[in-house]
Amino acid sequence: MPTLALGPGPALETFQYDGTMRIGELADQAGLTSKTIRYYESIGLMSEPYRHANGYRDYDDDAADRLRFIRDSQAAGLTLAEVGEIVGMKAAGESTCGHTRSLLARHIAEVDAQIDRLLATRAELTAMAERADALDPASCNDPARCQVIAAGTAAERSEGRAAPHPLHRRLLPLA
Repeated sequence: MPTLALGPGPALETFQYDGTMRIGELADQAGLTSKTIRYYESIGLMSEPYRHANGYRDYDDDAADRLRFIRDSQAAGLTLAEVGEIVGMKAAGESTCGHTRSLLARHIAEVDAQIDRLLATRAELTAMAERADALDPASCNDPARCQVIAAGTAAERSEGRAAPHPLHRRLLPLA
């Protein structure tokens, strides 16, 4: 093997890349921890790598590509289970475009519903802030509650409705 002299002292052997890397190197390259990579192996997202007699794992460039795919899929909002479905379909030689398109459409619908909930929450918070601006602090004499927050439900109570506060509706269990 060729040597490399780095100044006075003994010459060092040069490193020759053989197309494999240890788990720590792969983790650094992917921006993950070794524990995460082992977890992905345990749930079948990553293939078990070649192991040396000493138990060290050797990964190739395909493993780094797979980790980038998993990372990008999660960044797009897919769960690890959904990534596993896609990986399994690819391994079986199936086309994944239609399946992925339907997963993304479902996630878009979920995001839209979440945006609607957030907009409703924002509207209620804005109404509370406007009430706070209009209320006289001198009239704040109830030691058990804040009139800014309680004022929003007073109209519902006067109508005989015991509706939950809009900010709490999303916290109620589904019946």
